[in-house]
Amino acid sequence: MKIGVVGCGRISKTHFEAINKLSDISIIGCCDIDEEKAKNASLKYSIPFWTTKYEELLKLKEVELVTICTPSGLHPSHGIMAAGYDKNVLTEKPMAVKLSDADKLINACNENNVKLYVVFQNRLNPTIQLVKKAIEEGRFGKIYMLVANVFWTRPQEYYDLADWRGTWKYDGGAFCNQASHYVDLIQWLGGPVEAVYAKTETLARRIEAEDTGIAILKFKSGAIASLNVTMLTYPQNLEGSILIIGERGTVRVGGIAANEILYWRFSQYHPMDDEVNSVATNPKSVYGFGHMDYYKNLINTIKQGKTQAVDGIEGRRSLEIIEAIYISSQQQRLVLL
Repeated sequence: MKIGVVGCGRISKTHFEAINKLSDISIIGCCDIDEEKAKNASLKYSIPFWTTKYEELLKLKEVELVTICTPSGLHPSHGIMAAGYDKNVLTEKPMAVKLSDADKLINACNENNVKLYVVFQNRLNPTIQLVKKAIEEGRFGKIYMLVANVFWTRPQEYYDLADWRGTWKYDGGAFCNQASHYVDLIQWLGGPVEAVYAKTETLARRIEAEDTGIAILKFKSGAIASLNVTMLTYPQNLEGSILIIGERGTVRVGGIAANEILYWRFSQYHPMDDEVNSVATNPKSVYGFGHMDYYKNLINTIKQGKTQAVDGIEGRRSLEIIEAIYISSQQQRLVLL
């Protein structure tokens, strides 16, 4: 599969490295409005074509899929343009900063008969896969509570690197940008959410959006959850974790990227219990190792019709919750989904 990448900033490195480790996929073009970034990416990762003009990338007939690594607020417009050139679309999370823009992207891909996917690679963490399997096997019984913690640090210098960071138009805050993976995981594991109540604050960073917040979710199943998020953890990233408490089991997945099973107890033994100590990974960053597995999954989905990757409708679910979090905090009320 031939790929074109738009956006050669911070997250693109993870995509370039993941793709270069796979034999049946290659990057044939990259694009960035910053000529130096596009050129350097081309040289470093042996990409044959680079440009500062997005449409030049889209005009390459060989490109089957466009990977979007631009600021979040630009994901919809860049995806819609790619769909207009009959390219499949893979967008980094979140797929948009506004639900209405996400819907425009979904509609554009449907109208042009191309596929749309959203990068939520943490679903493929071996730890998370084992928890999902336990849920599907009914081992928890009735799930009562879920807790997600994202205690990371983003200093002011991080936001000052680009003027779009921390803005409502292009980025959003801690929930929309950094914690969107955990919003996705908590709804993927817990099921449909029916109501949200939240409080967000900008406590220390000089940005428009929030650097800290807490959200309470009510699930249709009756379970409740809390999401606790801050980018102010001293002195470095502390944890990205998920806790699930059910009538017959309790599990906590932690580490900096939900990469370790810290607690695993169920009322009855199951062979999967023997896998607990073997699924931990040791990532160097909060991105984890999931991008390579995500691309493998994506190839199987597009080329062979196998395991379904996270499509536009799935990617939309977490964004709906994030938008409800912001509405709830701004209007100080419960928001029904």
